[in-house]
Amino acid sequence: MSGSTEVVDADVTRSALSASSTRPLAEPPAYDGMPLVPALARVWGSVPGDAWLQHLKGDLSARSYYRVGSASRMPATLVVMRFTPDDGTSELPFVNVQRHLAARGVRVPRIHADDTRQGVLLLEDLGDETFEQRLHTRGRDAWPALYTQAIDVLHDLHVRITAPDPACIAYQRSFDGALLRWELEHFRDWGLRALDCTLSDADQRTLDDAFSYLCTRILALPQGMAHRDYQSRNLMWVDDELVVIDFQDALRGPRVYDLVALLCDSYVGLDATLQEALVAHYAARASVDPVALARELDLVAVQRKLKDAGRMVFADRVRGNADFLKWFGPSLRYVGRALARLADPHLAGLEALLAHSVPGYPDAVPTPEARTGVSTIAQYRGVRSS
Repeated sequence: MSGSTEVVDADVTRSALSASSTRPLAEPPAYDGMPLVPALARVWGSVPGDAWLQHLKGDLSARSYYRVGSASRMPATLVVMRFTPDDGTSELPFVNVQRHLAARGVRVPRIHADDTRQGVLLLEDLGDETFEQRLHTRGRDAWPALYTQAIDVLHDLHVRITAPDPACIAYQRSFDGALLRWELEHFRDWGLRALDCTLSDADQRTLDDAFSYLCTRILALPQGMAHRDYQSRNLMWVDDELVVIDFQDALRGPRVYDLVALLCDSYVGLDATLQEALVAHYAARASVDPVALARELDLVAVQRKLKDAGRMVFADRVRGNADFLKWFGPSLRYVGRALARLADPHLAGLEALLAHSVPGYPDAVPTPEARTGVSTIAQYRGVRSS
């Protein structure tokens, strides 16, 4: 792909940070085995005796998260991002993109200390309330106002990052045909084959043709900069302000991509009427044709939500986390909605294949059976025959 981008787990997104038990920071194993003292000393001056540590539930990547705090220091709490350290000669994409977004006036978490050599970042603690959580606590009557705010933040983000910055890695990579196709093949491998779906030679050709068509059409769409995973678990509330997180995989792609991530979110059952109204709201803010934008949204939704469906099974089979399986069906519900609105004869074969291969498609797909950790990537990657 153009300016190659690492394939990471941004697409199996972070669940809301939730704390496990709190314990003294120095309790064995001290600092949970992390070399935290140098980074904490930069922020706090020293590590006080009342300091405590909580492990937080994070994502499916190699990163893990903690909350560290002390009543005698400011800030009183910090979030620790723990990752595999490198030699310190290259900058983390998270750090690189964060600096760019902050300089452009986008509200992102502050980095208090960067100790890349030790595999530790100390970040601003944004609390625990995601956009998704507020949707559920406030109820559906509040959704139009909440989503309108998220759309306005997204439009502002897009405006602020339009001008290229050669120092930011996001402008050096893009959704090209190879990445789009890899994501679609993820569905064939994990959304079909890993669920014991037998694909005939004709089925394989149907998928090949539909995937090629989708890639060609999406590559021809108007382009822009994309966060890549602007959805309900990657927006945090600080009081009534939305803060954007999980931005390290930003890249150039279809201008509608982030809108798809938000309005075709597997974690939220957004009804079609509100979805259409919100597309129109973004179109008005961006001064673009709402009919064209809605068509772009449906086209990209087919690609992204097929990938997401496959990713939910991958999380169980390879990463050992069955929690994401329940979002397999909701992902395909958005595929069915988008295909129905497109009514594109080039995708009729794909729709028919899904109908006969996926029980309950599109609106009553059951949660796949958990077979946690029983598969390997090599077991399905590149295997196309039944």
